[in-house]
Amino acid sequence: MFLKRFEITFTLVLSGEILSYYQGSDLRKPSGGFRGRHRKVKRKYELGSPPTLTKIGSEEKRKIESVYGGNIKVRLKEAVYINVCLPDGVVKKVKVLDVIETPENPQHAKSKIISQGSVVKTELGLVKITSRPGQDGVLNGVLIK
Repeated sequence: MFLKRFEITFTLVLSGEILSYYQGSDLRKPSGGFRGRHRKVKRKYELGSPPTLTKIGSEEKRKIESVYGGNIKVRLKEAVYINVCLPDGVVKKVKVLDVIETPENPQHAKSKIISQGSVVKTELGLVKITSRPGQDGVLNGVLIK
């Protein structure tokens, strides 16, 4: 059984210059040996971006980014409201009060960072986030209590 290895690089600031996020395959084999590069340069489609880390704020803040293929991506930086789907199928827009739990990372709940799968406290009760706020630019969720 081979384990897949993924490389995660972080933004480094060297003399005022920001380096990119590379999401291509690394140059190591599953055995640990080096793998040869099949081209000399990194490609645009292998480029990544830092995580959005959506937080609860006093007003909605979105960032529009241009991405590969001429498309755009809306990133939600700060959220105030969430679209909640009730058990009877009605959708209501309510205010987010607090982040209760984030299964992705327990530290995110303490820092009030919202991501898919997070459980937030709203005016209607507890809601589980079903959308990806850093990718979609909107908060959607289903009522759980």
